[in-house]
Amino acid sequence: MTKPRIAVIGTGGTISSVGRHSLELAEYVNHKTIYTVDELLERIPEVDTVAEVVKVPFAAIASTAIGPNEWVALAVKIEEVIAADSTIAGVVVTHGTASLEETAYFLNLTLRVSVPVVIVGAQRPATAISADGPINLVNALRTAGSPAARGQGVLVVLNDEIQAAREVTKTSTLRMQTFRTPDFGVLGHADADNIMFYRAPVRRRAPNTEFIVSAGTTLPRVDIVYSYGGADGKDVDAFVAAGAKGIVAAGFAPGLLPPEQLAALSRASNAGIAVVQSSRVGSGRVVTLETMQPTDSIPADNLTPQKARVLLMLGLHQTTDRSELRRFFEEY
Repeated sequence: MTKPRIAVIGTGGTISSVGRHSLELAEYVNHKTIYTVDELLERIPEVDTVAEVVKVPFAAIASTAIGPNEWVALAVKIEEVIAADSTIAGVVVTHGTASLEETAYFLNLTLRVSVPVVIVGAQRPATAISADGPINLVNALRTAGSPAARGQGVLVVLNDEIQAAREVTKTSTLRMQTFRTPDFGVLGHADADNIMFYRAPVRRRAPNTEFIVSAGTTLPRVDIVYSYGGADGKDVDAFVAAGAKGIVAAGFAPGLLPPEQLAALSRASNAGIAVVQSSRVGSGRVVTLETMQPTDSIPADNLTPQKARVLLMLGLHQTTDRSELRRFFEEY
């Protein structure tokens, strides 16, 4: 049976991290050693049983160091890889779990390639006893090579589970089952005998997207303010002073804010800064409450604050029209 050609792009993270010994499961980050994609794949010969791997170097950094500039560069790299080789059936990106969900959602909003793209990480470093990275990577390759993965948008695969980029979030600091989709559950499973899907995303996603980025694209500054008892809005004023073009409010459920923070965000909105109302609880839609939310604010639907920020950055890169920004949050 012919094995699919899958490009593997390495960005670093725990899946590629090197500890000083096999029981260093947390402080390996202090060792500051990360395998390149070539070194990582050499340690996992099983990958060759499921795919013809095309190694694509990109970076070897912690995901805490990955942000908008790296998202743009990664999207451009994926587009270039597929454009240069029409035989590639899918793409796998190795990534640290800290910001994996943000990178996955950004790619889900910007990629125009038709092949499956799968983001994979690990909770334990490559050198750990019972490391989860090897089986996660094998399953990511299998998923990227599966015809059933086409048209599903960018996918996240860890712990034998296949998740949608828009909906998945990290929920545990150390447990293997950290990535979950609170409202809807997994798309499917990477079982030993087959890649199985049981549902599909319905929101707009790659490659059916209107967001365009290219090499050198600079995204507008968007910040997140967090609600808590007694929040006075000084964080909002500081972000405005720093040049924020948009602010996401991680409010109380179902979309409420402390009075002074609400007043500060309304001032920002009236001054032309796009304000998106999200929730800090990590599940469920934000309910529109016009008199209790910032002036002309945009509901984030059920996006987490960090994902609402990604969408708002891309939206503001396209337009500052509030009605268009609302449409983005309704469709994507």
